[in-house]
Amino acid sequence: MSGVFIYHICKRRDWEAARRAGTYEPPKTPEADAAHSFIHFSTAAQVAESAAKHWAGQEDLVLLAADPGRLGKALHWEPSRGGALFPHLYGALPVAAVVAVHDLPLGEDGRHLIPPLD
Repeated sequence: MSGVFIYHICKRRDWEAARRAGTYEPPKTPEADAAHSFIHFSTAAQVAESAAKHWAGQEDLVLLAADPGRLGKALHWEPSRGGALFPHLYGALPVAAVVAVHDLPLGEDGRHLIPPLD
């Protein structure tokens, strides 16, 4: 393990299906196209903002901690929000690259409770 992880938020049911299959695929949505078929990750410092922006109020989520050293050339760091670099994985996430899975419950204020990271 590299000691510095990257994080992905997903629905618990999607992660459970991935564990059975051995890989996690980018979710298929009507808005997705070939240019956007990647798995969005965040650094530890970016997780709370990503949760608030993309998953506000949603329950039964998990936070996957992945070792970027296990993802190879499919992992790219690309600019997003205000030029910040975000890790994007172009391809399936091997379950073996996930080193921890955290519950992501909602707090009383409706925001997700982010566990201590890294």
